[in-house]
Amino acid sequence: MTTLTTSKEYEQLIKQTKDATLLGTSISLLHWDQEVMMPKKGIDFRADQIALTSRMYHEMCIDPKINDWLCACEEDSELVGDPTSDAAANVREIRHAYERTTKLPTSLVEEEAKLSSRGQNAWAEARKNNDFSEFQPWLEKIVALLQQKAECYGWADGGEPWDALAEDYEPGCTAAAVSEVFTPLREKLQTLLDAIMGSSTTPSNAFNEVALPIAEQQAFVRAIAEQIGFDFDAGRLDESTHPFCSGTHCKDVRLTTRFHENNVNDAIGSTMHEVGHGIYEQGLLYKHVGTPMGTAVSLGIHESQSRMWENQVGRSEAFWKWCHPKMTEFFGDRVASLSFDDVYGGANIVRPDFIRVEADEATYNMHIMIRFELERMMMKGDLAVADLPDAWNQRYRDYLGIDVPSDTKGCLQDIHWSMTSMGYFPTYTLGNLYCAQFFETALEAHPDLYEQFARGEFGTLKSWLNENIHKHGRLYRAADLCEVVTGKTLSSDPLMRHLESKLKPLYGLA
Repeated sequence: MTTLTTSKEYEQLIKQTKDATLLGTSISLLHWDQEVMMPKKGIDFRADQIALTSRMYHEMCIDPKINDWLCACEEDSELVGDPTSDAAANVREIRHAYERTTKLPTSLVEEEAKLSSRGQNAWAEARKNNDFSEFQPWLEKIVALLQQKAECYGWADGGEPWDALAEDYEPGCTAAAVSEVFTPLREKLQTLLDAIMGSSTTPSNAFNEVALPIAEQQAFVRAIAEQIGFDFDAGRLDESTHPFCSGTHCKDVRLTTRFHENNVNDAIGSTMHEVGHGIYEQGLLYKHVGTPMGTAVSLGIHESQSRMWENQVGRSEAFWKWCHPKMTEFFGDRVASLSFDDVYGGANIVRPDFIRVEADEATYNMHIMIRFELERMMMKGDLAVADLPDAWNQRYRDYLGIDVPSDTKGCLQDIHWSMTSMGYFPTYTLGNLYCAQFFETALEAHPDLYEQFARGEFGTLKSWLNENIHKHGRLYRAADLCEVVTGKTLSSDPLMRHLESKLKPLYGLA
């Protein structure tokens, strides 16, 4: 047998990784089609398609030759001696993925893929029918499978099953570490929320009550997406029950959003959120497609991008100075009665409510904390799936002081668990923390960002993100990237400064 040179082994490693990515992204397109285009009756065959291709993908990712190539590369100091080199980052991240993937039996991977596909369909039907009992048996199967998956991965001493799953979304994340962040953050948010709820000054809600035709909303949010920098020659925008961002690579990014006739604000926020994800995906370097250097850092960093465009930009006073006049172009006399204060204030109404994706910035993280606590309990076996609705509803009373009126507005509102995604939700709050810290740093570099937004100019922010975050792929882990970009470790202070500086004046608390 001829011994390959190390450089040749690195080339083989990257070729295998890119080939696996071709198959993995094809699976993503099957999922996208299921959510956006597939006829309802196609679900059983689609589940089988996804199961088969997922098995094939898994087998490619656990090929023993990968370990041989990795070992050779890891011994080559010239190749990986500089930890900030592209090759070193690729080898490090491929090793991390390989070590995890090889712990999972192929049969489990195939079973999860099939269960995820059918579970999503069952969730959508149960949600539509407002009946958790329809989804309960599927969620029981999902929790049991994820417990088995966590056992395969294993977790550190003193840890718990949830940690094993979170590693796929936010490497290094543990339930204990999340709790340490969430507990003081909840107290700060509760103090702000209590002050807002106790204020006699409240912005107008007229913006959130006006009914506007769906077709006109579609044209409006597409124009916003294009204005802030989403490239429609490298992506598309469609509708789905739950908005998401998918696709295959930086030149094919698929976004979805949703519409309600009497809530254009939700369509704007959902679209800008997904566009933030899309701009990140389009900002990854094409030359690295199929490798870790062409892949986003983590879900927390990904959420930092979507939340930044949705909140720091889309709910800012400056954005609405540009966007308010644009509304007349699309909606005409229907919005003639809406003043600037109506739209800016309406975009920032603070009101405890049931739906996470429609939540204001002050209450949003409470929704995440509830989900984190519940999925953590289900994974440990401390909460039976049958008891989920009651536990969910009780936490909404405790955290937000509201009574959940239905399963659809309660524990059936999110798609994630039906997709077998547990360990995911805290990345939304981590994203809020990262995005506030990143945005403060961008403002330090470009103090006139808000003046630019008011003129409808968003290219400076997009370019700053491309340069400082997107182009690096997985060169850095999330916490390291935060320090590289901002010079500081992650803190909740920038998020609280952002919320207080905007919301206190709106509620007469400044």
